[in-house]
Amino acid sequence: VQLQASGGGLVQAGGSLRLSCTASGRIFSSSLMGWFRQAPGKEREFVGLIRWSTNIRYYADSVKGRFTISKDNAKNTVYLQMDSLKPEDTAVYYCARGSQYSRRPDDYAYWGQGTQVTVSS
Repeated sequence: VQLQASGGGLVQAGGSLRLSCTASGRIFSSSLMGWFRQAPGKEREFVGLIRWSTNIRYYADSVKGRFTISKDNAKNTVYLQMDSLKPEDTAVYYCARGSQYSRRPDDYAYWGQGTQVTVSS
């Protein structure tokens, strides 16, 4: 499975961006697709996840109410809609595929290449 993330860019605080993550190959119904981010000098942190078969979603407290994960089965694509962006959301954002509910990056076996999101104040 290869994951291709896109959609990053520069946006002012309060603005919105939508990231996409397209998977090549089959996505098993038991799979989870996670979003993570990593700011300079910081560890990679969990943003949210969605289970492919049930649409169950979880979010980090820091983004809850502002970020929304969705998916398009036909396109094998997961989206991260980011609204009310803050400067502290600035990071490289990664999508990843895993098989268990987890907020730990180590529990995800497949990773996209990352896309930069910069929020200016």
